[in-house]
Amino acid sequence: MPPSAAPSSRSSNVDPAELAKFQALAARWWDPESEFRPLHEINPLRLEWIDARASLAGKRVLDVGCGGGILTEAMAQRGASVLGIDLGERALQVAELHALESGAAVDYEQVAVEALAQREPGAFDVVTCMELLEHVPDPESVVRACAMLVRPGGWVFFSTINRNAKAFALAIVGAEYVLRLLPRGTHEYEKFIRPSELAAAARRCGLEAVEVTGLTYNPLTRRYRLDADDADVNYMMACRRTDPLGALDR
Repeated sequence: MPPSAAPSSRSSNVDPAELAKFQALAARWWDPESEFRPLHEINPLRLEWIDARASLAGKRVLDVGCGGGILTEAMAQRGASVLGIDLGERALQVAELHALESGAAVDYEQVAVEALAQREPGAFDVVTCMELLEHVPDPESVVRACAMLVRPGGWVFFSTINRNAKAFALAIVGAEYVLRLLPRGTHEYEKFIRPSELAAAARRCGLEAVEVTGLTYNPLTRRYRLDADDADVNYMMACRRTDPLGALDR
């Protein structure tokens, strides 16, 4: 994850092939037995982890790369005022429709995180960016935008996949080819990000990496769990903004 240039309002930090993958699956976002089953199963774990650190009730929250809104709605149910953003039009349509059906008090917008950061710096108490960094050409651009969007002292939460032999074996070979938890081609090993790389990018962008925890899967019990001692494959990182407003724009 090399250092990025100055913050940009551009919306070109997207891989068209990656976007097309999720656009094609958009209608199945809320089917718990679909390709998105892992997201449904890990959602209670990541929600509890985020809420325990940021106390979502009454907070203004941004969900970056929200897809069909699984985490977005869950955070709103905890009492947060949530905006979900994504570049996938079909996914957002599914998210909006589901919110109408469920009555969830959420808003959605099709906008690049970099553009929103220019428009609303420091506007959110909490920013979440889950399972997105490994799908964009310039992950540090996303990290910087998230840092710009959160208020000083606010929380930013990332989740992504480590880059090592174990992650290749489990997240790609195991999950996509053996267990078929995900469609083949969902991930590219070269886009995986080591926790040390993400923490370094966070520091460059005015964030302090406070905590890292792993998210592990047991194929025998078919259950996920959080494990603070095992971030070898899937992991989440909690960060806080240390720079004052305006510092990131220099």
